[in-house]
Amino acid sequence: MPLLDSTRSILVVIDFQGKLVQMVHRPALVLETARRLMRLADLFSVPVVLTEQYPKGIGPTEESLRGIFDGLTAPTFFLEKTAFGCCGDSGFEALLQKARPGLAPERRQIVIAGMETHVCVMQTVLELLDAGHQVHLCWDAVSGRGEEYRQHALERMAAAGATITNHESVAFEWARDKNHPQFKAVSALLKEGQPQ
Repeated sequence: MPLLDSTRSILVVIDFQGKLVQMVHRPALVLETARRLMRLADLFSVPVVLTEQYPKGIGPTEESLRGIFDGLTAPTFFLEKTAFGCCGDSGFEALLQKARPGLAPERRQIVIAGMETHVCVMQTVLELLDAGHQVHLCWDAVSGRGEEYRQHALERMAAAGATITNHESVAFEWARDKNHPQFKAVSALLKEGQPQ
């Protein structure tokens, strides 16, 4: 799969909600990484799609993550859904089209963060791949209620064609060169301390 191109990328942040956030494996790592990914997307004007799975039952997006999303200058899109996989909602493809108008699915590069890895994330990734999208899944920004669930889901998605990556690789691929105008800001963000 080709390197990420910021002009073709969309960041999709799936269901970082309510009670679920603290029930997953390594919650501090995945939350901090998701926050960083949104800030990186903002630096490169990469559109961000945020989803919530049945918030009436699970609760809203985690407060700090929602605060970053609401403050982004990059284009943002929100989807409340009941289908586990984002593609199961009839409005999702329309959001992707708005995020990257005129770009065919096979030209879009979808960067994924979210939970739970073995349910909503995996169904979304498999359906995106089936529709022809290039999917880059950040292992450090996805989690579930157990490491085994997460690991086996990552293996299944990789076998289906997803690229397993991490937030730093995404940043350096978007920048591509130390002379990129945003590279100093990227470097400063990445030096803030490694998520745990």
